[in-house]
Amino acid sequence: MAKIYYDKDADISFIKDKTIAIIGYGIQGRGQALCLRDSGCRVIVSELEGTSNFAQAKSDGFVPVSATEAAKAADIIQILTQDHVQAKVYKESIKPYLKKGKALCFSHGFNIRFKQIKPPKNVDVFMVAPKGPGALVRRMYEEGKGVPSLIAVYQDATGQAKQLALAYALAIKATTAGVIETTFEEETETDLFGEQAVLCGGVTALITAGFDTLVEAGYQPEIAYFEVLHELKLITDLIQERGISGMRRGVSNTACYGDLSRGPRIITQKTRKEMKKLLKEIKSGKFAREWIKENETGRPNFNRLLAEGDNHLIEKVGKELREMMPWMKK
Repeated sequence: MAKIYYDKDADISFIKDKTIAIIGYGIQGRGQALCLRDSGCRVIVSELEGTSNFAQAKSDGFVPVSATEAAKAADIIQILTQDHVQAKVYKESIKPYLKKGKALCFSHGFNIRFKQIKPPKNVDVFMVAPKGPGALVRRMYEEGKGVPSLIAVYQDATGQAKQLALAYALAIKATTAGVIETTFEEETETDLFGEQAVLCGGVTALITAGFDTLVEAGYQPEIAYFEVLHELKLITDLIQERGISGMRRGVSNTACYGDLSRGPRIITQKTRKEMKKLLKEIKSGKFAREWIKENETGRPNFNRLLAEGDNHLIEKVGKELREMMPWMKK
């Protein structure tokens, strides 16, 4: 069973006298920065001038600086830019200013796991990864609850890397909810697998295949959309709140029997074999190399696939139907 840490296991004094740099003031960066500051930590923010995130940081009372300035001044450098730009930011603006005793922090292990970032041996490298978006991290902090998170230590140069990770987690109230210890490898590989096989790739492919099957059989696209896409949220909400068994007892007996008896005909042994293949590609670094090359060459495959998805009938129908549901608009 996983080791779980709570408030009693953490001591914020390990980071109270340190300056923490948040590199990237996106959704996760904003959430973490505000929570750290409200917990009494010294926080500086790095963001590109002229961007909406830069304006947001100023509005929140920070004085955004360049990544170089932040790296020079900080003791702990939390890199929260997108995966595909982290290595560039690190090499150009952070690496030259990493001194003995400093620490690098991440909320996703992609660049460490696949060696796009290779830290010097004299700095701590740890992870604090909230299992929720930054807006939720902030809201739960304000409510005194916190979001469950993961911590991991990749490199312990000072002998205090784990204490730093726990202190950081305490400062964003993650330890109030509970923090699970993992490794950079486990977090990265399971995260990529979840996105590809289930949460994004698996779900969207399943929805589209179901929609196409109904439309090709002569059913109205609008009806197909409601049945295979719109109502999915009702099911996922039940699963999140009650688990799979709880969801089955929260729907009709007809739906439950259809789930139990027909689901295995959709997710077959062939599908499971393909999932294992996906995981093998992740663990070997094949997917990471492909994604890095995709970004280096202007994202031709990414852009083509995205455009194909945008032009599918389900998107046209969905846009029209969502106009009928004003309660869904933010």
